[in-house]
Amino acid sequence: METAIVSVIVAIVVILIVGLLAWSYLNKQRSQNLRSRFGPEYDRVVRANPNPKQAERVLEERQKRIEHLDIKALDAAERQRFADAWELEQAAFVDQPRSAVRNADQLVIEVMQARGYRMGNFEQRSADVSVDHPIVVENYRVAHAIALRDQDQGVSTEELREAMIHYRALFADLLHDGGMKPVREVRTETEVRARAKEAGR
Repeated sequence: METAIVSVIVAIVVILIVGLLAWSYLNKQRSQNLRSRFGPEYDRVVRANPNPKQAERVLEERQKRIEHLDIKALDAAERQRFADAWELEQAAFVDQPRSAVRNADQLVIEVMQARGYRMGNFEQRSADVSVDHPIVVENYRVAHAIALRDQDQGVSTEELREAMIHYRALFADLLHDGGMKPVREVRTETEVRARAKEAGR
């Protein structure tokens, strides 16, 4: 009788240990999958949340939200239209940097809409775009913060130029479905200035 009880207790302990190991492994896999998917965005969310498991739930909720959206790649005509619009704003930056930055922000929103993202507030937009574009979403945050600061108190032309560069990184990624390609041979600010000087002669 005692042998049977000991056997049952040993079996229960073994089951509990196996269950605990399986639970630990699955949690580790879950964390690795999220870290792999979100990259630097994973680290940012974990730093912002004192409870790592809660931070991971935030990221999982983002994934679920995006799964319910009809996110699609742009067709060639849409890509061409947006690339042309971007080049116009980049050229306009030489003479009107503030309006070019405002328009760049709007262009990013328009590309997101065309791709199928919902247009909530900025925090929701950046959270949504982080699911498929985790490497460049921080560019969006930096650029948007500069644009807001410029509206409130004005920033230097150098900061506006920085905002354009950050917007361009996200814009190009959205345009090419995360392919990290440039915005159809986008000219640099230096090239734009040189061409503007030539045109003025």
